[in-house]
Amino acid sequence: MAPETPAQGPTPRYFTWDEVAQRSGREKERWLVIDRKVYNISEFVRRHPGGSRVISHYAGQDATDPFVAFHINKGLVRKYMNSLLIGELSPEQPSFEPTKNKELIHEFRELRATVERMGLMKANPVFFLLYLLHILLLDVAAWLTLWLFGTSLVPFLLCSVLLSIVQAQAGWLQHDFGHLSVFGTSKWNHLLHHFVIGHLKGAPASWWNHLHFQHHAKPNCFRKDPDINMHPFFFALGKVLSVELGKQKKKYMPYNHQHKYFFLIGPPALLPVYFQWYIFYFVIHRKKWVDLAWMITFYVRIFLTYVPLLGLKGFLGLVFMVRFLESNWFVWVTQMNHIPMHIDHDRNMDWVSTQLQATCNVHKSAFNDWFSGHLNFQIEHHLFPTMPRHNYHKVAPLVQSLCAKHGIKYQSKPLFSAFADIIHSLKESGQLWLDAYLHQ
Repeated sequence: MAPETPAQGPTPRYFTWDEVAQRSGREKERWLVIDRKVYNISEFVRRHPGGSRVISHYAGQDATDPFVAFHINKGLVRKYMNSLLIGELSPEQPSFEPTKNKELIHEFRELRATVERMGLMKANPVFFLLYLLHILLLDVAAWLTLWLFGTSLVPFLLCSVLLSIVQAQAGWLQHDFGHLSVFGTSKWNHLLHHFVIGHLKGAPASWWNHLHFQHHAKPNCFRKDPDINMHPFFFALGKVLSVELGKQKKKYMPYNHQHKYFFLIGPPALLPVYFQWYIFYFVIHRKKWVDLAWMITFYVRIFLTYVPLLGLKGFLGLVFMVRFLESNWFVWVTQMNHIPMHIDHDRNMDWVSTQLQATCNVHKSAFNDWFSGHLNFQIEHHLFPTMPRHNYHKVAPLVQSLCAKHGIKYQSKPLFSAFADIIHSLKESGQLWLDAYLHQ
């Protein structure tokens, strides 16, 4: 009898990069590539835990490095991805788009492996515990200021400042939990994220996730990074987009004066005028009832603790003052790393180039680290978004070495120079818009 022929599995389907690139979502179908495997995410995008937009931004592209960067339990995630697998790249096809820097990609992946071996992706629980405690102590100190010294102007202002510090620092801490950089499991990170952003700050975790992961996936990429959505209706951002806007003869604002009106509609207004109200619309419109419940606990807590001391009018004044001070702090810190950098449409560059052209650092110091929540190490944070912040300074020399080898500019500057560069860049892009608007 002839020996039995072993059963053959289905022949894998092979694809080229041209075929993948055509499935970028413009015709509704969306594919992406991870480790040479091709996945059809057309239907999955609506169920993606990180949000539909962040994964769609990589449709038609290689998503290997962002996949590694954003997920802490990749083995578990890959099990859910099996149902999306439709084939792989043909053997003659490179592992990523031919336009990308092969050597840079390989060396960054080696750096990533080195970082993991060094233990730099593991958090120090004591650091984050002490950080949370310092926030809670300041929160108590703010209330004690009014309880012990009365509600006259000086104690009221001191209480406002202390609460503003609490809100800003809780903002940096929720950022840690939101990036899954504290605990080894998503469950505990998500739980503490809800507590810090919901109960300590009164904002929804789902809203932050929806916006912030898009920003990390495609920083400073127009129509993919929501952090630059103020272009073009409020500001003309970046050299490329500003000239483009001028050539199109579009003028929603007097952009050549944007470096002046930034001081009116930027730092003072973002939180008290926009975010404070939009977050409620977001959770109700999207039916995020768990987030709404966490937010309500924040407002009930501060209402019950401060209305007996200040009365309703005084309480509302305190809330506005805190949001006003926090807004100035938040905007200057978050914009200093990105607004002065390159802003453009998505050019589908490799992970390192995408992040480095859109981010810069501010020099390390004890104050700068605390004041910015370690986001003065914006480059390292963008390359390794799940890395605990207390390890950024350890990986920074390795990143600098990689950048130097490949001729990539690694920018780090003093804190106030970083603030000033926001204004300088707005003035420059406003003038570029005006020149193009009038003469091109």
